[in-house]
Amino acid sequence: MMIRLAILLASATINASTVPAAASQCVSPPAIAAIRAHWAAVRSQLSKATDPEAACRAYAASFYESVTTRQAAAGCTGDADITALDSEINAFNDLLATRCGG
Repeated sequence: MMIRLAILLASATINASTVPAAASQCVSPPAIAAIRAHWAAVRSQLSKATDPEAACRAYAASFYESVTTRQAAAGCTGDADITALDSEINAFNDLLATRCGG
């Protein structure tokens, strides 16, 4: 499972760096707050999911989204926003590891 997570992270990083529009757009602090609220709702909903495969796909998609959002925010927001996004990445990574095999 850790190999899959490493591949997913590498793919997300490569994809974000090769898609200039996604990588170059700044994400505002209010947008980061809204995105984080959405991710909290996703985690809450998926904690009750009855289809583990669908939940794992959603965790993986959210993990990817959190990595690309962090990449977009890296050059234009403060350390607090980056730290918050790092915690989101870690949360989804932990969920993938604990609930999706690993």
